[in-house]
Amino acid sequence: MAKSEGGIVETVKTVVYALLIAGAFRTLFFQPFWIPSESMKDTLLVGDFVFVNKMAYGYSKYSCPFGLCPISGRIFASDPQRGDVVVFRHPVNGSDFVKRLIGLPGDKIQVKDGLLYINGAVAPQVPDGTFEEVMEPQGPMKSRPRCSNGTVGDGAICQKERFRETLPNGVVHDVMNIENDGYADNTDVFTVPEGEYFFMGDNRDNSQDSRFSQAVGGVGFVPAENLIGRADRIIFSSAGASMLYFWTWRADRFFKAVE
Repeated sequence: MAKSEGGIVETVKTVVYALLIAGAFRTLFFQPFWIPSESMKDTLLVGDFVFVNKMAYGYSKYSCPFGLCPISGRIFASDPQRGDVVVFRHPVNGSDFVKRLIGLPGDKIQVKDGLLYINGAVAPQVPDGTFEEVMEPQGPMKSRPRCSNGTVGDGAICQKERFRETLPNGVVHDVMNIENDGYADNTDVFTVPEGEYFFMGDNRDNSQDSRFSQAVGGVGFVPAENLIGRADRIIFSSAGASMLYFWTWRADRFFKAVE
């Protein structure tokens, strides 16, 4: 009986140690993140499973699950770079978001006629073909994509115009266009406060980001403390409602770098 009890105790110890090690790894190094929406297409697709590098910018209270790290501000902090794809904690609703870092502290950001202006200079775009996908429910939320080729039925091809955009520091990335006079194709000038950042989704006409105030469901400016880490690599990707549906995995996205 004593042997049996000793075996149970050892098993419990092993499980507890494994959970502690996994928790420490998730807190200090890499956090998995499941992409739930199409706001970052085609850089990130619904169902991409990415690893977030938590060492990239140092640590804050949001580095721990539920924001429980006993940290004030950031420690071991490093400045994020314009063009990084960043996971951060929403300043109001507490959700984790993933967007591209566009504006640094002190920058003036504006969108005019669908083009991004940073400190008065346009970030040039060149056409890069058409992004196509099948119109169907996507991911656990079963949302359907928006298309630039109008309303299409299930099973038809949904298209978005694709462009290559170059940021002032030389970062080149894809952006999508759905409509030419969308709700965020023309904005006021945003001046990014010290200690905060301005984010946008690559799917420009389908992203609630820093162009929208927190009062209307947007992101607004994001404090440095809220940065969780940099999305560096897609581990795998599922086109189905669950990552367990291995027959829906996208073979071309295994271990793909996030650019």
